[in-house]
Amino acid sequence: MGLSKTFSESDVSLHSTTSYILTSPAKYKMPENSMPEDMAFQMIDDELRLDADPRLNLASFVTTSMEEKAKRLIMESLDKNYVDMDEYPATTDLQNRCVNMIAHLFNAPLKDGEAATGTGTVGSSEAIMLAGLAFKRKWQNKMKAIGKPYDKPNIVTGANVQVCWEKFARYFEVELKEVKVREDYYVMDPVKAVEMVDENTICVAAILGSTYNGEFEDVKLLNDLLMEKNKQTGWDTPIHVDAASGGFIAPFLYPDLEWDFRLPLVKSINASGHKYGLVYAGIGWIVWRSKQDLPEDLIFHINYLGADQPTFTLNFSKGSSQVLAQYYQLIRLGFEGYHEIMENCHYLAMVVKEGLEKTGQFKILSKDIGVPVVAFSLKDRSRYDEFKVSEGLRRHQFIVPAYHMPADAKHVALLRVVIRGDFSRTRAEYLLSSINAVLKELDELHPVAAIQENGHHKLSLNGVANGNGELPPAAAVENCHHKVSANGAAYGNGGTDTENGQMTDGAKCY
Repeated sequence: MGLSKTFSESDVSLHSTTSYILTSPAKYKMPENSMPEDMAFQMIDDELRLDADPRLNLASFVTTSMEEKAKRLIMESLDKNYVDMDEYPATTDLQNRCVNMIAHLFNAPLKDGEAATGTGTVGSSEAIMLAGLAFKRKWQNKMKAIGKPYDKPNIVTGANVQVCWEKFARYFEVELKEVKVREDYYVMDPVKAVEMVDENTICVAAILGSTYNGEFEDVKLLNDLLMEKNKQTGWDTPIHVDAASGGFIAPFLYPDLEWDFRLPLVKSINASGHKYGLVYAGIGWIVWRSKQDLPEDLIFHINYLGADQPTFTLNFSKGSSQVLAQYYQLIRLGFEGYHEIMENCHYLAMVVKEGLEKTGQFKILSKDIGVPVVAFSLKDRSRYDEFKVSEGLRRHQFIVPAYHMPADAKHVALLRVVIRGDFSRTRAEYLLSSINAVLKELDELHPVAAIQENGHHKLSLNGVANGNGELPPAAAVENCHHKVSANGAAYGNGGTDTENGQMTDGAKCY
């Protein structure tokens, strides 16, 4: 039965729904005709429902939950362009307050009432680009002043740095000198880092919270060793601290840990407001120790928006909402609130860690002091690996990434669970239950079997030997009788089913 050409209001709705169901979404070209707003919304909303639940995305450090009042501020400021400082002076003032608060949090040597030097960014990647440019320009100016070549700058980092450091080096033509990690030491070794420093090193970058396992690098030791080398050589190589993840953790959980501007060689620090700063994606911060650490010739002054406006960013137009959301969190939570949230995150990380240890199947690669992250690898990878565990957890709705460590430790594969501010004990227990369920499923899919070759027993994955000659855990030897079972149960008679020594479950006794 066809639709009548004269539509009632309900008919129009039905016709729109029918059209939506039958219409393929635009993928390459803009549609010729417009469509009702409800239809456009519904088409997009339906596709987005295929995405994972952000709260179960344990791969991401980025904030996935904020209070309703914060969301209201975000919505009400979506139409404000952050760079229009003359038109939106209150927004500019709130951004400057955030910079001041964060600088004080990082123990910048500021006098009472003195404004800090820094700016908001779209994330730590932009912040690191700005910090790197400042170091490069200061080094170039110094080398020019003493009449030395300034065309081959380098920067020293650990191989565990986030990819934005590699981007900085490539985009701005700076040699990246990486300190290799090694098994059981997955962060930059300060001793090796200082050994790599030369006259062309614009800075050494230390990480407060490695992306791989959440570990804090030893910035204090790096500072002390570098000060000694500077004294011996007459250089003044500085330090930048990439505190994208740890910048909003260390001040609240580890106040006595020296990693920030208390160390004289630390000249700039970046932090991600959209990670443990507890703001939705799109906000980062970069602060300098003093005005002298940011070369004046990198700051642009514009007046075509109505007044003189200094700017040092890679972006121009951007929304104000995330800046306002950061200020909301800083005054709403205060030191007390951030401390409580970070303590909760650390506690739940320990719950997950202990639950993993109880399985007996995982080695923990993260540290108790650091970002609330639990990184772990399988002790036995002979039947399945971390990537299979990660794949299995997706069927339980959890996204837990599996990946390899950097070069020189690339043979180490691991999984990582990031504990964010909206994580709960209930979710932790469900995660552990899901991990145990996945392990059981994988054990059943990849049972242990034994084969024999040249008189030596070898593990077999469905008949494929591992070649190390070791018996599987489910196999035992008792009174010279082999007891092997694919399901983990041993036969008291060695598993023979005939008098000629033929073994059950594909195992043979010789």
